[in-house]
Amino acid sequence: MRITLSQWSIVSRRGFSTSPKGSQKKVIELAYTRHEPADTPAESRPPIIVMHGLFGSQRNNRTFTKELSRPVYTVDLRNHGASPHSPRHDYTSMSEDLEHFISNEAPIADSKPILIGHSMGAKVAMTCALRSPRAYSGIVPLDNAPVDAALKSDFGNYVRAMLEIEAANPPLTKQSDADKILEKYESNVAIRQFLLTNLTKDPTDKKMLKWRIPLNTLAKSLDYMADFPFKDPDSARFEGPTLVVRGGASRYVADETLPVFGRFFPRFELVDIPGAGHWVVSEAFEETTKAVVEWTKRVVDQDG
Repeated sequence: MRITLSQWSIVSRRGFSTSPKGSQKKVIELAYTRHEPADTPAESRPPIIVMHGLFGSQRNNRTFTKELSRPVYTVDLRNHGASPHSPRHDYTSMSEDLEHFISNEAPIADSKPILIGHSMGAKVAMTCALRSPRAYSGIVPLDNAPVDAALKSDFGNYVRAMLEIEAANPPLTKQSDADKILEKYESNVAIRQFLLTNLTKDPTDKKMLKWRIPLNTLAKSLDYMADFPFKDPDSARFEGPTLVVRGGASRYVADETLPVFGRFFPRFELVDIPGAGHWVVSEAFEETTKAVVEWTKRVVDQDG
């Protein structure tokens, strides 16, 4: 059963870069959108922060947010969407960005939000929870595990395809031409359309197309995306509610990773989405949303 909300108050903000005083670390001010259901008081339930995966953006989660029946923040992680670019792209830096965002956004700073993340965003959620175990009401990693594991070769192929599009001579002016190049690397139309959401008009020449993400930075960071910052479950543990959602046809959460989940996240529950691959939300929207909504009401709200 899907939850339908008749009215939503939406506030968006673009990001900019900032460097904290006395620190050489560069924290990114994340672009975000706040979605607040009109019939749910903001203070009544923990807000949710939703994070996208590699090559995604907050726009991928707009439909998902309407089903959660509570205040939801969708964010663009660094080097994605409308958030600023940085030469550093790893889970520690992305977690620092999110922690900075939470501490400076009053409605979230005064609460213990729930973190939901897909793929790259799942590892950000798990990293944040292990860095500050008492700061969150719960986490939902969507199809990724707290282990070092090589990315599927697909992501390297996507980078090669996108670099080929960027290097086209003459420069491309139509998305259909870019799609023809992508088709050589990826047969799935839905995945190609997802990747093409990053292709926009060049601000200096509106006729030309340009990637809004820093391809070279992300290409160099693929190894970091396969990494996980915490290696020893005895050194960090999040004992809050954790819902692990994996696609039944995906290889990102293998059975052998489940004991590791149990050590890092002893209260974790596992939901398998039969037939779905890595893109569980888009491939099985109804099933994934139902699992998250039911778990949130049954576990997180009861804890609060």
